[in-house]
Amino acid sequence: MEAKYDVSIVTIGSLARTFLTNNNSAILLDEGIRPNLSEMVIEHTPGELTEDLKKGDKLLMGGVKYTIEKVGSDVNQNLREEGHCTIVFNGEGSMPGQLIVKGSAMPVLSVGAHITFVKK
Repeated sequence: MEAKYDVSIVTIGSLARTFLTNNNSAILLDEGIRPNLSEMVIEHTPGELTEDLKKGDKLLMGGVKYTIEKVGSDVNQNLREEGHCTIVFNGEGSMPGQLIVKGSAMPVLSVGAHITFVKK
């Protein structure tokens, strides 16, 4: 599989785990780019989005493989600029910065783990 974007988790904010459990969502952001949001986000190493994410592409995160169902209109630009998007797992969403994915389980997050988007 050809990777479009591959980063490693640096920190997991205390509220980020709550969002994952209660809202089935995770907010990604480049490390150190917005310190005031660090408690709410999963900070990761900077990465390069080599090609726009599209419906049908795959996300590998926390030991689970997901299929991208919907890419919000701002997701690709935000990933390129700040490594930012909100991933909604097995749910619905319509916000411009949201990426909707479907998979068999919720991810198990840990520092050092990779977040990888690959071509379908």
